[in-house]
Amino acid sequence: MKTHKINGVMPFSALIEACWREPYNAQRFVKDIIAGITVGIIAIPLAMALAIGSGVPPQYGLYTSAVAGIVIALSGGSRFSVSGPTAAFVVILYPVSQQFGLSGLLLATLMSGVFLLLMGLARFGRLIEYIPLSVTLGFTSGIAITIGTMQIKDFFGLHLEHVPESYLMKVAALAQALPTISWADTLIGATTLAVLILWPRLGLRLPGHLPALLAGTAVMGIFALFDTHVATIGSRFSYLLADGTQGQGIPPILPQFVLPWNLPSGNGQPLALSWNTLTALMPAAFSMAMLGAIESLLCAVVLDGMTGKKHNSNGELIGQGLGNIAAPFFGGITATAAIARSAANVRAGATSPISAVIHSLLVILALLVLAPWLSFLPLAAMASLLLMVAWNMSEAHKVVYLLRRAPKDDIIVMLMCMSLTVLFDMVIAITVGIVLASLLFMRRIARMTRLSVLSESAETSTLMLRVSGPLFFAAAERIFSEMLVQSEDYDTIVMQWDAVPVLDAGGLNAFQRFVEALPEGKQLIITDIPFQPLKTFARARIAPISGKLAFFSTLPEAVKHLNESVAS
Repeated sequence: MKTHKINGVMPFSALIEACWREPYNAQRFVKDIIAGITVGIIAIPLAMALAIGSGVPPQYGLYTSAVAGIVIALSGGSRFSVSGPTAAFVVILYPVSQQFGLSGLLLATLMSGVFLLLMGLARFGRLIEYIPLSVTLGFTSGIAITIGTMQIKDFFGLHLEHVPESYLMKVAALAQALPTISWADTLIGATTLAVLILWPRLGLRLPGHLPALLAGTAVMGIFALFDTHVATIGSRFSYLLADGTQGQGIPPILPQFVLPWNLPSGNGQPLALSWNTLTALMPAAFSMAMLGAIESLLCAVVLDGMTGKKHNSNGELIGQGLGNIAAPFFGGITATAAIARSAANVRAGATSPISAVIHSLLVILALLVLAPWLSFLPLAAMASLLLMVAWNMSEAHKVVYLLRRAPKDDIIVMLMCMSLTVLFDMVIAITVGIVLASLLFMRRIARMTRLSVLSESAETSTLMLRVSGPLFFAAAERIFSEMLVQSEDYDTIVMQWDAVPVLDAGGLNAFQRFVEALPEGKQLIITDIPFQPLKTFARARIAPISGKLAFFSTLPEAVKHLNESVAS
């Protein structure tokens, strides 16, 4: 069967593979329904909590799961991925929403979708393999620390007039606000968190998010009997419908089509759509796209390991791009594949992207039916959900293992990425982390390039050496400098290159300067040159120089030539 491809990338690849090329029957549909409902129960409270953490009312998290969840599931490249708002984005979205308002956040999301679409069309999907584990673990742990810190205010019911943007200032402000602690909020948060921690030990298939929220709400009900005020979604957030209807909490309506730039910005007025605005949002949009690409492809790799299936990395980027382009026109914030929800989708028996679509339909149903009830959820309980998400995201066991077992270079990179993510932002952390990891890796590889003596003869004034490892810019200068010192007392130098896999421009330049520096009467012989270095020599038009530079196919041929020269 022929399928249309865009720039070598198959759109809707997961849907085609799971529901067209493989027989899709009623039995598989029932499994997808069960999995979709299971994930939907998890997604509803998390979507609201993540929207609140991102600085916008909770319904926009539900809109994201509903709209982006459907578009990405149908058009993406991973059949088991479930997309929506994720914790990793909170540290990027919150500053944008505070500075530019909801309209700026939606416009940045739209721009990030364009970036993701271009990445997929340019076939950047495989580039995820070049980001080291120490970098990904460092910035995800840093994000987890930041998210956890942001939940302290609602978990303890602290009163802060203004939350500083700087992490250190934020910690100082929270410490100063500790005397305003609300024991009612704290007990609600602690109860919710305890249920989240203990629930998996019961071995029940029902996810613990809903029972935890119910437990926290029950504690709030007990405090309500004593007229103790507790912050809830309804007490903090309000809405105004097009017909002038006002209400508290979440509006019980479907996502409405809207132009993102017509919504209120940071100053309460519609956003001025201009080049200056786009330029100001560009760094945040690029950060969203990079993080969305990394997280969605990491999620797809995890799911491949769980199921034995293969994802289409470029198709997944295209799907993520289309989802983030469509969602802002319905109030959806940035979305990507959520590893925890996607893993739950697989464990619940999902067989195709249809389960993710059903999860989104359940979110829409919750908007229409449960909106009045969702407004009673306490913010301390929502903060507990995010604290648990942050803990799972931190992958503390992997961090501890890496600190104990990994080479020092990887530990340095991880701690650097973690610190920069917490103190500055993710883009700086990833950029510095990749550059630092690359430099340390090159140093490690350069140290592997060695020069060993095969034989030396004072009678024939011949030194035979073997080079092992790549002769690239970081190693070539050292190798030829060592060889210059070792060969000082010999007239003939024989170098065996059978273990030199790579010769780059830097290595070629060092080689040429070494040959030029050879004194009159000293000869260099190269043998056993592999294909890549030989090709580099050919492109540079390196040719034998009588009495100075010679080449032989093998070391025995060079030895035979030297013996014949001595004999004659």
